[in-house]
Amino acid sequence: MKNTTLHSQFGDLGAGCSALSWSTQDHKHLWGRNFDFSRLADGSKVSYIPSGTEYYTCGTSVEHNLDKDTRHTSTYAAVGTGFFLVPSTPVLYEGINEKGLMGGQLYYRNFSHFEDIVRPGTIKLQPPFAVFHLLAQCATVEEVANMMERDVTLMAIPMFGTVPTIHWAFSDRTGESIVIEPDKDGVKIYRNTIGVMTNSPSYSWHRLNLLNYVGIRDLDYDTLDLEGDRLEQCFSGSGAQGLPGDWSSPSRFIRLAFLKKFGVKGKDEQQGVANMLHLFQSVAFPLGMVRVSEQGPITQYDTEIVPYDYTIYTSIMCSESLRFYFTTYENQCIQCVDLNHLMASPKKVQFDFSRQADFHLLTSDPNSFSK
Repeated sequence: MKNTTLHSQFGDLGAGCSALSWSTQDHKHLWGRNFDFSRLADGSKVSYIPSGTEYYTCGTSVEHNLDKDTRHTSTYAAVGTGFFLVPSTPVLYEGINEKGLMGGQLYYRNFSHFEDIVRPGTIKLQPPFAVFHLLAQCATVEEVANMMERDVTLMAIPMFGTVPTIHWAFSDRTGESIVIEPDKDGVKIYRNTIGVMTNSPSYSWHRLNLLNYVGIRDLDYDTLDLEGDRLEQCFSGSGAQGLPGDWSSPSRFIRLAFLKKFGVKGKDEQQGVANMLHLFQSVAFPLGMVRVSEQGPITQYDTEIVPYDYTIYTSIMCSESLRFYFTTYENQCIQCVDLNHLMASPKKVQFDFSRQADFHLLTSDPNSFSK
């Protein structure tokens, strides 16, 4: 594949997105995300990578700059959304491994900062390879935090002309969620977060911004009495008045934080995934509402490009069952792959998103849906 094509793929790593960790009443742990962009990179599919896979964390065989000192073999199998266009290393946007570690990358525009010089005693890690590398080598968020602090240096080395501006979130069976942000004053690792992440600014800014919305609650406000004039409540939902409804990163963070606080957890995994999808729908980009000011690099290989960012897909994974669920903008039917089943394969496997609408006809009338 030509470099112009791969430049386009890595340019696509700078998407929007929202991420959330949650749990169920029977103590299953879930993590998921919305992927918001104007297109999905060609070759992006639900992708399985078995344990024992050889890969590199810096350089690519296609660009002929592979750093042989960064060779690794994956300890754990993983499945998520990504592509295999770079033969030397798989790329995942998000995923789950066989130990139940879950996580992914989100856009961190104008804030991410990577190093020019590798720290002594660490290996070079290019940002697009971070999700797969962490899932391939770590079993818990504790191990992720330790690896990012001690073992790797996130390098400002362009890959096909692009250094994607991203940050990361991970969660596991303990229920802890961490956020990793590469800032100018160093890599920040936030432990025991509220389990919500969107885009810029930093997690610490979003957390403090919650103080502007302390009056939001799930209970309607009572009758208003002004100088003897009583106004009876005539609509539901007044407890959430002031909750921002736009699609900016700060607004989506606020909405997800309060949706997680007040949302009813599913009694089991199946109900938990279904309920969590509704939370993600509340912060999803409808096609047409977020017009793109800059499309980024576009080549003859890019298809289905629209002038809007929209929620192309939503993925949710369960740490205990090792299942990876997903829906797409076009197809709201919940699809699923099971990592337990995939681990029987010694080879990489990919599944199409099946982005065609899936209608279920409940009558026998062949003319119910027009062709």
